Amino acid sequence: MKVKRMDNVGIVVKDIDAAIQFFTELGLTLEGRMPIDGEWAGRVTGVRGQRVEIAMMRTPDGHSRIELSRFDAPAVESDHRTAPVNSLGYMRVMFTVEDIDDTLARLSKLGATLVDEVVNYENIYRLCYIRGPEGILIGLAQQLGQQTSRENPMERKR
Repeated sequence: MKVKRMDNVGIVVKDIDAAIQFFTELGLTLEGRMPIDGEWAGRVTGVRGQRVEIAMMRTPDGHSRIELSRFDAPAVESDHRTAPVNSLGYMRVMFTVEDIDDTLARLSKLGATLVDEVVNYENIYRLCYIRGPEGILIGLAQQLGQQTSRENPMERKR
């Protein structure tokens, strides 16, 4: 059986309110917020005795979600927030935006910083990475003009 669809991407944060504010400014909608605990939760994650607050954020197209999690217990095991982009494992989420300059201006007011620079990829996309709240790595892409095929231009360069 093949995957039906991607449900969500999880991001563990220390300050869930700041993360909600950041992703709301980016254009996501808060679907709900709730505590998660109980013996069943630890059996899913392998973290016994966990007490977590989650917030589900839905993308504007309604197809994807980010699950923000703040662990009250047990203590956080490791911190990957400042890992460079060439570190192993999951590192970032990328969003398509209408106006990358406007998005950067709005998010910088919430503490987002540009990792390096905004680049033009073959006059198809403007791309950049930013560090959001707590160093969360976010990619931004602004499509320029029309594509001539349904091919994903990012796949051609591999």
